[in-house]
Amino acid sequence: MELLRVATAGSVDDGKSTLIGRLLFDSKAIFEDQLEAVERVSAQRGDDYTDLALLTDGLRAEREQGITIDVAYRYFATPARKFIIADTPGHIQYTRNMVTGNSTADLTLVLVDARKGIVEQTRRHAFLASLLRVPHLLLCVNKMDLVDYDRGVFDAIRDEFAAFATRLDVADLSFVPISALQGDNVVQRSANMPWYEGASLLHHLEEIYISSDRNLIDPRLPVQWVVRPQTTSRPDYRGYAGRIAGGVFRAGDEVMVLPSGLTTTVSGIDSFDGPVDEAFPPMSVTVRLADDIDVSRGDLICRPHNQPTVGQDLDAMVAWMTDRTVAAGDFLNLKHTTRWVRAVVRDVHYRLDVNTLHRDEGAASLGLNEVGRLSLRVTQPLYFDSYRRYRQTGSFILADEATNVTVGAGMLHGPD
Repeated sequence: MELLRVATAGSVDDGKSTLIGRLLFDSKAIFEDQLEAVERVSAQRGDDYTDLALLTDGLRAEREQGITIDVAYRYFATPARKFIIADTPGHIQYTRNMVTGNSTADLTLVLVDARKGIVEQTRRHAFLASLLRVPHLLLCVNKMDLVDYDRGVFDAIRDEFAAFATRLDVADLSFVPISALQGDNVVQRSANMPWYEGASLLHHLEEIYISSDRNLIDPRLPVQWVVRPQTTSRPDYRGYAGRIAGGVFRAGDEVMVLPSGLTTTVSGIDSFDGPVDEAFPPMSVTVRLADDIDVSRGDLICRPHNQPTVGQDLDAMVAWMTDRTVAAGDFLNLKHTTRWVRAVVRDVHYRLDVNTLHRDEGAASLGLNEVGRLSLRVTQPLYFDSYRRYRQTGSFILADEATNVTVGAGMLHGPD
């Protein structure tokens, strides 16, 4: 079955964790002992209802404060599709965790409290989701039960967000009124909102078309591992394992290996389940080549006439994720696909106000949870595409040289 990666977004207490809990509960995707544990904790806290948010808020600090801090991943499936849901925090202090959870999402659920409407954090998270090139945004107007299921409230929030979204790079935008606590329009259509003629949230997740979101034109395979099992049954086996970042690879295709520039052909493709005729995103495979050429971790397999940009000077939007500021002259470690290199920040072009989208061109640094455009130079050439074209080969992470802690995430500009 096809896999859909979903992430949540929105302000604190908009009901993100409760919505995920409701999805799991109503779709029969939780075990009895899990439900019993949640019921027990809810009773201990004095709640007169089963707090389904506890299904995702697993940290003790999260349960004590009633907020999400870390990213919680939950897995479930229906007869139509498999899902991985990333429940991300809404607090501004943990914006970096929201970026992490949405960086691989096919769809972002932006939640809004029907009583409060669009707030600053709603706009911030919607902008970050568009910056991360999440293909689909679904605005869930939650807590409709607390506004008597008033259609006027939903229409006003929908119109306000739609007007804001015209300033974002959003390919697909949908809206649904829900009550995560009561289950209205989450798994089943709600009788309390007969004026809403759209599908339930789960039906939308099951039916949304994502196959066209992946680039199947430009073949890219970053090599993660050289496979040489050296078994008596296959003593000469040599393959190059990795996750297909884009395009389609087939046996017999002519390919080029970067940085050497040597060309050869694909002699076969192996997956976990055995040989396959073709490989495409997001499959993890081992590619066998016809010629015995030098290929190692960090190399890139592509087509001779369809190559990525090769260079040491990078221009990128960077989301900064630590208290330490970054400015021109700072040295960092940079990981791009499967390669680690050293990098120096050459210039901070501007800092972006994620609320107003204003560019502060006088900014000389970026701080925690800030986004800006930087120029970097790396010690070795990288093989990259623009993030707009390829999320995998157009992105990188930055790490502190001393501690190797991740401090930033970047999205590369380049030829589309």
